[in-house]
Amino acid sequence: MASYANEIKRVRSLGLEPADIARVTGAARATVSSWIRATRRPGATHRDRLLELVAVVDRLSRVMDPDYVAVWLQKPLPALDDDRPLDALGDGRYRDVSRLVAELENDSFS
Repeated sequence: MASYANEIKRVRSLGLEPADIARVTGAARATVSSWIRATRRPGATHRDRLLELVAVVDRLSRVMDPDYVAVWLQKPLPALDDDRPLDALGDGRYRDVSRLVAELENDSFS
């Protein structure tokens, strides 16, 4: 269980709040708090969304200022039909967000 808590703590260190994590995973804030305390482990659906968020955050932290990661995730983006990346992740649109991050990754090496 501690491994999930460590992942969440790393995401939080980049400015995401438990409410943001709850929004993406569809879990209640109290449930996210129990994951942070490592008293509960995410179930399958919540786990998948959580790990998708972690993957996106990890990739973003390599291509932009870590202080900007949380801002980027909360901004409405035209490439997502003006949805926020956090909302797109919560809606199961990981691949859409991942494609945007891939564009940022490719631009950073131009």
